[in-house]
Amino acid sequence: MVGGAIGLAGVAVAAALYTQLGSLVTALPGAALLICVALPVFVGGGLLLQRAGVTGRSPGGYPLTLLAPSLAYYAAFFLVPLAFLVAFSVATPLGYGGVSYGFDLGNFSQAFDPIYLRVFTRTLRFAAIGTLLVILVGFPMAYWLARYAPAKRKNLFLGLMIVPFWTSFLIRTYSFLIVLDPHFVLSRGLEDVGLIDKPLHLLYTNTAVQIGIVYNYLPLFVLPVYASLDRLDWKLLDAANDLGSSAFAAMRQVTLPLAIPGLATGTLLVFIPMMGEYVIPQILGGGRVDLMGNIIQRAFLEQQNYPLGAAIAMVLMAALSLFLILYIWLSTRATEVGDA
Repeated sequence: MVGGAIGLAGVAVAAALYTQLGSLVTALPGAALLICVALPVFVGGGLLLQRAGVTGRSPGGYPLTLLAPSLAYYAAFFLVPLAFLVAFSVATPLGYGGVSYGFDLGNFSQAFDPIYLRVFTRTLRFAAIGTLLVILVGFPMAYWLARYAPAKRKNLFLGLMIVPFWTSFLIRTYSFLIVLDPHFVLSRGLEDVGLIDKPLHLLYTNTAVQIGIVYNYLPLFVLPVYASLDRLDWKLLDAANDLGSSAFAAMRQVTLPLAIPGLATGTLLVFIPMMGEYVIPQILGGGRVDLMGNIIQRAFLEQQNYPLGAAIAMVLMAALSLFLILYIWLSTRATEVGDA
């Protein structure tokens, strides 16, 4: 109880000092203050709880104090900033960049404006199509790596899959300004073989944004699916074939049910960040393709309307939470049906 009380008091002090800064223009001192106060408070509270004997060994034999570092990090860098975001979402904007803290739900009324709802629908469409394309492209790749790739070269292929992460996300996105340029070798090559009769004009279009989304998030799907398929016993497919099952039926009844954990993880890893994407539309869309991330970024940095930006972000997070709950329920049901 003492540790919990000290933790709550420390967070309250951090929140009070942070909100007194009055503007996100000085976000660096505020963030530094948040880290310096909140993180030691959570760790200290955990140590007090440990000394009080509250966090003893679990029934499985492992001390619950092993969770202390991750819980402290999670609380200090996610839960506490999320609380500040909630505080901003119900605050009242005062002019350009000013904020009066209180309880004003008018920001949420603006967040449900038809303009923002249309942008949300567009974002959902981009994320859904991007996730579907990533699955269609990534699953065969992961399946080939897990089953047919030569054992001696499998690590090489995995390394090539990870190589794009060695460079900045921003640089990888900017590289498509060159690849999709009408004068690049791709456009000229397609013209030479007769597939197109005029140069490609994909830059600053929805198609360019969709291509960039699929390219940047493809490895995030392939790796967990490969990890799930790599543990699969391929003798099960041989047994299905011996019992007269077709290749498609074996894939549907054996491979997919066993790969559901990897598919669920990979799908969530790409769908959720796609819903908040703003770098790719800004670069490859040329400012002509607005998604929810661009609206939030513009509300904070250009309009200096922090309460509105926070309210839109909260609405987006609530929608993603609903999608996440629905997806988990559907995947759980599919797993239960597969096991049955």
